[in-house]
Amino acid sequence: MPSRISAELAQLARLARDGGLDLGQVSLRVKADLLMSTPHPAPDDLAAFGEMAAALVPGADEPSAISLARKLAGWRHAPPVALETLRARGGAVLAALLRHGLPLSPSELETFAGHPDGRLAGALPARPDLTDTVILMLTERDDRAIDFALMANTAIALPRAALDLLLARGRADAAYAQPLLSRRDVPNVELAPLFLAAGPERRLAILDSLAALDSLSPSERREPVSGDIFGNWLALAAEEPASAFDALAGHLGGGPALARAIETDASRDLAALALTAAGASVEEATRFLIRLGDDAARSVERIYAVVALMRAVRPAVALRLVMQVSGTRLQASARKGQHQPAMDPSGTPARLGPARPESAISAGEVLRKLQQKREQG
Repeated sequence: MPSRISAELAQLARLARDGGLDLGQVSLRVKADLLMSTPHPAPDDLAAFGEMAAALVPGADEPSAISLARKLAGWRHAPPVALETLRARGGAVLAALLRHGLPLSPSELETFAGHPDGRLAGALPARPDLTDTVILMLTERDDRAIDFALMANTAIALPRAALDLLLARGRADAAYAQPLLSRRDVPNVELAPLFLAAGPERRLAILDSLAALDSLSPSERREPVSGDIFGNWLALAAEEPASAFDALAGHLGGGPALARAIETDASRDLAALALTAAGASVEEATRFLIRLGDDAARSVERIYAVVALMRAVRPAVALRLVMQVSGTRLQASARKGQHQPAMDPSGTPARLGPARPESAISAGEVLRKLQQKREQG
């Protein structure tokens, strides 16, 4: 069989050079199938096929070249000359090679990730050999199709910078939520911005992660909202809900982004969490939500659900959560006006450095500290 294949390929290559080959494109694809069905193709057969491909691929129609590229891209016995000839076609043929596993170096991957031809960059996201740099380059293209292919690629881990970009887009496009929530390589604490779209189990995991983060880096304790301020919120809730949300967001240190996020969440989970973060009791918060008079307020089931949520979350954790959902930076705690000696720390606890913004505390740090606590315990 190998010698017969070699003889046939050599004859086809001669015909191709002499210009006397009919149906050459079909023959090329058939011979490719024949060779690929052989577990260990003979070197002579591969060399003859490479010569045939070099002669026929430049003149082949695009569908035939694309079909051949799909076959040969990831085949470990593919003759280099055949791959190079296909690669030289560029465009859709090169994209087919990239999409189906053409071996590439990291620098080549980066070149294609930044290529102005969107077809070439769009052929990369499903590959398992993407580096962090390439993933970030692809994410920075802000191409929705590329984003979704990256999120669906479970063979890669999303670097933090790329994940932040995808989460930010998920705040404006709800379709991003489920692909990100379905990834098991992303720590729950990182998925806090998608809390409203998460299922019950993932919600609990996110709350547990934020509670662990708060225990390791506690935020400053806030005084509960005063009766006068809350009374004003109640009055606004019935007449001007948007103004009530603006006031609530402002009280928490948020801005328009937080207010609009609370307003657009029809489930009122975010409003309930914001009220909890402000220190309102469950009963007070429930009165506020009912005063809104919307669909959630008229649903007994929904009211029970938000009450259960408020009872399950501490104010400090609720504050972290609403800020994450709205994309608002959690403000650092203000310094207290008390003397802390700069010298002779023997009789005083170690002085803490400036508080870091929450976004600077990575999930990896949290998990490492939790592991250390478990080992010490």
